[in-house]
Amino acid sequence: MNHIVTVQEAVTAFADWNEPTDAELDAIESEMPLILADVDLIDAQIIAMDRTPNELDTRRVRRALARVLAEQVKLINRAAGTATAGGAA
Repeated sequence: MNHIVTVQEAVTAFADWNEPTDAELDAIESEMPLILADVDLIDAQIIAMDRTPNELDTRRVRRALARVLAEQVKLINRAAGTATAGGAA
């Protein structure tokens, strides 16, 4: 008869190492607007794929894509240490 042995000690021995650090959590927090914009874009794309897209679906996808691009610019500018002045250069 084979005995079933638990491996909980081996699995949970490194549990503290698997947790994200404060720096990683801060990075996730700073990227959260971009993540949420990506989710909205995916939702808009799914809605458009679920049926024959109409003008409203096209606008929804276009607006969501514009929001993703704007959030990417904000994130890049934040990472570079610059702020947008709100005008074209």
